[in-house]
Amino acid sequence: MYRVRSTELVQGFRHSVPYINAHRGKTFVVMLSGETLMNKNFVNILNDIGMLHSLGIRLVIVYGARPQIEANIKKQGDIPHYHKNIRITDSNTLEIVKQTAGMLQLDITSELSMSVNNTPLQGVHINVVSGNFVIAQPIGVDEGVDYQHSGKIRRIDTEAINHQLNNHAIVLIGPVAVSITGESFNLTAEEVATQIAIKLNAEKLIGFSNQQGISDEHGHVISEIFPDTAQKYLSLLSDEIESLKTQMDSFEELMHKENTLRFLNAAVAACKKGVRRSHLISFHEDGSLLQELFSRDGIGTQVVEQSAEQVRQATIHDIGGILELIRPLEDQGILVRRSREQLEIEIDKFTVVVRDNLSIACAALYGFEDEKMGEMACVAVHPEYRNSSRGDILLEHIKNKAKKLGLEKIFVLTTSSIHWFQERGFKPAEIDDLPFEKRKLYNYQRRSKILIFDLNIEI
Repeated sequence: MYRVRSTELVQGFRHSVPYINAHRGKTFVVMLSGETLMNKNFVNILNDIGMLHSLGIRLVIVYGARPQIEANIKKQGDIPHYHKNIRITDSNTLEIVKQTAGMLQLDITSELSMSVNNTPLQGVHINVVSGNFVIAQPIGVDEGVDYQHSGKIRRIDTEAINHQLNNHAIVLIGPVAVSITGESFNLTAEEVATQIAIKLNAEKLIGFSNQQGISDEHGHVISEIFPDTAQKYLSLLSDEIESLKTQMDSFEELMHKENTLRFLNAAVAACKKGVRRSHLISFHEDGSLLQELFSRDGIGTQVVEQSAEQVRQATIHDIGGILELIRPLEDQGILVRRSREQLEIEIDKFTVVVRDNLSIACAALYGFEDEKMGEMACVAVHPEYRNSSRGDILLEHIKNKAKKLGLEKIFVLTTSSIHWFQERGFKPAEIDDLPFEKRKLYNYQRRSKILIFDLNIEI
């Protein structure tokens, strides 16, 4: 009796390999908010962080402690004080901050150091290093309010951090830093994480929140946000927070909204200073970190200066990706088979849609200048994206390319996508409507349908 074996694991591993190779040797700054540390899924998040380390990713963990500090202040019968949403840290509060941050540092270190049997980090030795990598200074007095022991960053010892990363250690940094005079100051985890990511020229800044990224008005997760459009979402979050402040029973939701707002502000600042991508994912869902980093579409929201997906002219380096797209269609008889040598010769005819350096769609444009016509050919979209808009994106790109070449019509020969092209304005045509050279090459055995789009009458 044979067991039925699922190929889901195999396919998932194969799809993740390009990301494993792309991430190896890169520096990621992971911000663990106090809310994240309180969540029951926190141990799984740390295990996944340990997995990233084992894959050769350089990791700096910055942790916060805001809700834990808040709870400990209230236990002592004190009332937290803020000015402009920044904690005013008096001497008594500073002691609570130091104790709370110190305990959390030990908890994180011990979890990452666990390598006993039957745990995800079994047999893995992780060196976790903490130290005075951040030098602080007091915020001072603002509008007559003395922030006392609340501080801001004066300097970051990037050389020392890089030295530890080069020695394959995970660097762990908390919200307390000392000044050049030996005083301790309470900093925000968001500022520490952002400035470290910028100074280290990190590839990614990663944060966790109550929800899976940022959602639009319909509740759908927005996969990408650009810094210049992020203000819309920052304003919406600010309005929601002000509304929640008037509701006595909404403290937890208010806390999560403020956490998201702080990270989004940090992500925008990091992106503007050269951090390529900042990711916001849920601390509730097990495996969110791995899904975000090792799948094509991710699971949360990323703030990016430039989209992860681009439409561009193909180069010789894209041939492997194009072959992966077209071979299955050639095997099915949908596309005419092309050899690698032919692709190399004709690569300047191809346009590719690339996501995270992976080709997910392609098409070619062959020009017939005498008749001012062009053939759109070899159209292929990765199976995971066929229900999306990639085909339309390719078509628009090919149209624009044809216009720049002075062409007036585009034609296609297809055996299976007739309605798709007709829905986009292509009209049925005959063999005699084709350019003379193409007529001579028409394959009567394939009996491909001919469809033509007139660029001069495009609406």
